Amino acid sequence: MVKFLKQGKVVIVLNGRMAGKKGIIVKTFDDGTDGRKYGHAIVAGIDRAPLKVKKSMSEKKVQKRSRVKPFLKLVNFNHLMPTRYSVDVDFKPMGISPEVVTNPSKREEARKAIKQAFQERYTQGKNRWFFSKLRF
Repeated sequence: MVKFLKQGKVVIVLNGRMAGKKGIIVKTFDDGTDGRKYGHAIVAGIDRAPLKVKKSMSEKKVQKRSRVKPFLKLVNFNHLMPTRYSVDVDFKPMGISPEVVTNPSKREEARKAIKQAFQERYTQGKNRWFFSKLRF
């Protein structure tokens, strides 16, 4: 079977609190791990997308509306819907692993690093579809 859920693939989370949110696969565990016997992935995504910005808005308001709120989650493959998009964000320097996702203090640091990476991409104007709100 061809493995199409790879690092950098944009997916939509289908179940749980983040249902309907876009995310990027950081790392996959096709055969599972000791704690989770099923195939799953670490997903970093957008909990709250940036809002629309107009020319008439002040610089302060533009900065506030351009914020991205990320999430970091372990998700079963059955609860992910792949899209045709891929994003080339390098998550290796952030050191994201299953231990980081389960430890609250380390997860907070990882989320800050993810927020910075997403914010940078958003301000550069890359991957516009990923940063738009999903409407269905």
